[in-house]
Amino acid sequence: MKNLILFLSLFFITMNSYSQSVYSDKLAHTYSIVARDPVTGEMGVAVQSHWFSVGSIVSWGEAGVGVVATQSFVNPSFGLRGLALLKEGKSPQEAVDELIASDDGRDVRQLAILDAKGRSASYTGKNCIPEAGNIAKENYSVQANMMLTDKVWSAMSVAFENSTGLPLAERLITALEAAENEGGDIRGKQSACILVVRGESTGNIWEDRMIDLRVDDHSEPVEELKRLLKVFRAYEHMNKGDLAVEKNNMDLAMKEYSAAEEMFPENAEMKFWHAVTLANTGSVDASLPLFTEVFGKDNNWRILFGRLKSVGLLELSDDDIRKISELK
Repeated sequence: MKNLILFLSLFFITMNSYSQSVYSDKLAHTYSIVARDPVTGEMGVAVQSHWFSVGSIVSWGEAGVGVVATQSFVNPSFGLRGLALLKEGKSPQEAVDELIASDDGRDVRQLAILDAKGRSASYTGKNCIPEAGNIAKENYSVQANMMLTDKVWSAMSVAFENSTGLPLAERLITALEAAENEGGDIRGKQSACILVVRGESTGNIWEDRMIDLRVDDHSEPVEELKRLLKVFRAYEHMNKGDLAVEKNNMDLAMKEYSAAEEMFPENAEMKFWHAVTLANTGSVDASLPLFTEVFGKDNNWRILFGRLKSVGLLELSDDDIRKISELK
């Protein structure tokens, strides 16, 4: 009874301390990883929780600066304040120490910070709900609370260390999967997210945030996040294909479009723009099977095709346009 009273007291202290915040009622009991790729310099955060929209509160990052995961009885200010401390020249450990020391709810907090040099630090308050713990090492930190077993964060650590050679985002997913394999959150599953930023800032925020994927409510959030990452990779090929077209490198464009289609053979949009590029580069006959398949799935693609010439996206004769438009 004494421990319960203490826990509830800390809970209300936590909530009252942040009553001005729209996030004051979010309790992200979860497991997470903050990590850096020593080759590319990319930094990322990945999390999963039995809580709605965990990514909107736990994960924070800034290119060239670092990444932060703030969880358990969340103090949302730790995200931006942690990044600000790194920009002031503080080490992750100094930043963690300063944030925790200033917080009356420190005993129910969990926090991890990693900087652009790969230094990491993490903290687990003594009253975080068991099982809870953290491991901070060079280039990553894993942390978890309210887990089914005390093996979750060590399994994440091993999985991340053993996945060298993969892109950072895929390594982060691997760590989440390892957590699930050890039982994960004792309450179950609901939401997950992955955030990856550049190791050095380009000066353009829209270019610095490389991956930002969220699963807010799903029965299998980690698996859904993994699927979304695959979709993201496929569209990376599409974007590279579009860029190759701009540079008139049609061989590379076809290679990239084909790679995207191989990943998602049922995706009509990928086939449509592949067909448009084939037609525009003189391979009208080669484009016809693709157009036929896409038009057969949804006639709206045929209507869209008919609108492309007026905006300069078709370089075809009227006869070729008619030939494609009349495909059955």
